[in-house]
Amino acid sequence: MKKLSVYILIFIAFNFMNGCVSYTPFSAALHSGDVNAVKDLLAKGINPCEGGTNNFTAFDGAIFDGYTCRNKTYKVLIDYAYELLNKGGQCQSLLYYAASGGCNDIVQKLLEKGYNPNEFRRDLTALSAAVYYDQLETAKILINKGADLDLAANGLQKWASRQVRYLDYPRNREVYNKANLGVEMIDRLKPKKADTETNVATTIGSSPVLGKSIIKSDVDELPAIKVNSNKNAYAIVIGIEQYRQKLPKADFAVSDARIVSEYLTKVMGYSEENVVTLTNEHATNVDFAKYFEKWLPNNVEKDSTVFIYYSGHGAPNTKTGDAYLVPYDGDPSFIEQTGYPLKKLYESLNKLQVREVIVALDSCFSGAGGRSVIAKGARPLVMNLQSNMAMSKNMTVISASSGDQISSTYDEKGHGLFTYFLLKGIKNEDVIKKDGSIAISDLFSYIKPQVERIARKQYNNEQTPQLIGAKKN
Repeated sequence: MKKLSVYILIFIAFNFMNGCVSYTPFSAALHSGDVNAVKDLLAKGINPCEGGTNNFTAFDGAIFDGYTCRNKTYKVLIDYAYELLNKGGQCQSLLYYAASGGCNDIVQKLLEKGYNPNEFRRDLTALSAAVYYDQLETAKILINKGADLDLAANGLQKWASRQVRYLDYPRNREVYNKANLGVEMIDRLKPKKADTETNVATTIGSSPVLGKSIIKSDVDELPAIKVNSNKNAYAIVIGIEQYRQKLPKADFAVSDARIVSEYLTKVMGYSEENVVTLTNEHATNVDFAKYFEKWLPNNVEKDSTVFIYYSGHGAPNTKTGDAYLVPYDGDPSFIEQTGYPLKKLYESLNKLQVREVIVALDSCFSGAGGRSVIAKGARPLVMNLQSNMAMSKNMTVISASSGDQISSTYDEKGHGLFTYFLLKGIKNEDVIKKDGSIAISDLFSYIKPQVERIARKQYNNEQTPQLIGAKKN
């Protein structure tokens, strides 16, 4: 006990000299890994739920320090689960932290001991945390024990909304994107009417009831190659799956955007602060104008490269024949007022004084289905994506299909068909040069036959990707 007392005194003195006491003595013992110290303090009746400065408790540090599963002292708390439950307060967060870390044995024991699977920690439930941190096995356990999907999604939505004012900071943008992806995932976990007898929690990752966005494919594993960091590379990545006007879902669009952003920042050398990722309600017409017309010109330089990626619906203007991207708040019946013209996008990109611009469109614009929509009662059009669209010599556009075709999804892979092979091509050793760079013409030569083959074989469709304004190097 003398050793324990000395340890606690040293810990408190250290924090005092640094101007704040953020941990309680119990927190200090817990994080030190001293099992005997933790047991002694609990036996003496210390309240592990008592907060230090800013109400920082033992449990608050657990997830951030990665101790949830690894630290043996944390598991000691499970033996005191009944007592901790009765104390209330922050001790209710024990399940939250166990779920965050994917500690399934701890989660099971806590639920057996009476922990409420829907207990909140701030805005988040244990299921919110499990989904946010990609602990899908833990999510299954919680759902089977009665975790409320709506409560979990609402918590993540609130968490995301807190980040909106600070999206210029990479960390806040990451939290914002992950929270929104969590909402998408939870939405897909909800059973449909026809599947009310299906136990959705036992089939995560394989059943279409769960959601296409959580299907794992080979391209979700990042390739081992990594291009040298390029601080002059900028990207705007957009994925819109759900629309305010209740348009048909553009399946996998959010998942497409997420993995494309990861490839850019973790494989292709883009700095995180140079990549803007917009999904669903945060990809409105105003957002398009903000980032295409203001953010890009304010940031790029003469030797910069620019990459634009869009996954979502396109739509035609049936009167003019112009093609439009459909923002979250777009309405195909009023596409001229609510859509973002492809022509306008190209005009904005043409004005940039940069070295290279690449645009990848996993969308289609005829209104014939797939990733395209059209005003009610109107007939699909045969679109010419090159007509009346002047592009600068440094711009290359890769589109998922020709003007009279649809852009398909690749259900078993959890991505758009075009996006899947776009990423697959980046992983292909025959496409990548020795210095890690990729020629657009080589990448397109890989994508085109693969997309055509799968579209014809699996969906009885013709889908021919297009390369416009191609550069050969």
